[in-house]
Amino acid sequence: MAAVLFDFSGTLFRIESTEAWLRAALTGAGLTLSGPELAETARALQAAGALPGGANPLPVPEELAGVWEVRDESSAAHRAAYTGLSRKVPLPDPRLHDVLYDRHMTPAAWTPYPDAAEVLSALRGHGVAVGVVSNIGWDLRPVFRAHGLDRYVDTYVLSYEHGIRKPDPRLFETACAALGTEPGQTLMVGDDRRADGGAAALGCGVHFVDHLPVTERPAGLRPVLDLVC
Repeated sequence: MAAVLFDFSGTLFRIESTEAWLRAALTGAGLTLSGPELAETARALQAAGALPGGANPLPVPEELAGVWEVRDESSAAHRAAYTGLSRKVPLPDPRLHDVLYDRHMTPAAWTPYPDAAEVLSALRGHGVAVGVVSNIGWDLRPVFRAHGLDRYVDTYVLSYEHGIRKPDPRLFETACAALGTEPGQTLMVGDDRRADGGAAALGCGVHFVDHLPVTERPAGLRPVLDLVC
C-alpha cells in the first residue's frame, strides 16, 4: 500500500463523555448543576444523540430528519442538526445549546487513541502517505495540531468542504488524488462499515476498527501496520 486514509471520530480520536462535555460547557458559561441534575441531564443529552461523535439518535425526530440527513454537507446543517437535538433536553440557559456545540469542536474535547501517534509515525517512517477522510461539519485540523498528530497527515478531505459525504466514492477519490495514489494502492481505515466501507466501491482496501472508549482500545490501530508495511 502506498497510502492509508483514516476516519477521524472513533478511529483516530474519541470524543469526551457526555457528562464531561456538559460539565465543561457549564463551567465555560459560568453555570452549575447539582450532581444528580448533571448526571440526569447528561443521560438525556446522550439519549437524544446531541453529542457529535457520540451515539446517534434513535429515532431521529421527524422535524430534524431532513437536516440530519445532510448534516455533514455544510457547517450550517451540522450545527442545526446537533443543536436541534440538544434542544430536546431542558437546560438551565438556552444559550447552552450553542455553547455545547462549540465545546465539541475544541481540541480539549477529543483524545487520540493510545496507539494513534505510534501508527501514524510508523507509516511516515515507511514512506506511506496518510490522509484523513471525515464526515464532519467543522475544521478538525486544529485538533490534530493540538495533539501533535498534524505532522503525520498529508491531506484532509472533509465532507463539509466538498458538499459530499461518505460513502460517496468521490470523497475517497478526492483523497487519493490529493495524495497522488491509486485506489488499489490505498487502504481506508474506519469504524463505520457503511460510510467508510464506501471506499471499496472505488477499489480501495478497507479495514475496520471498533468505536470504543479510549481506555478500552489500546492497540486497535496496530494491525494497520501489518496490512501496509
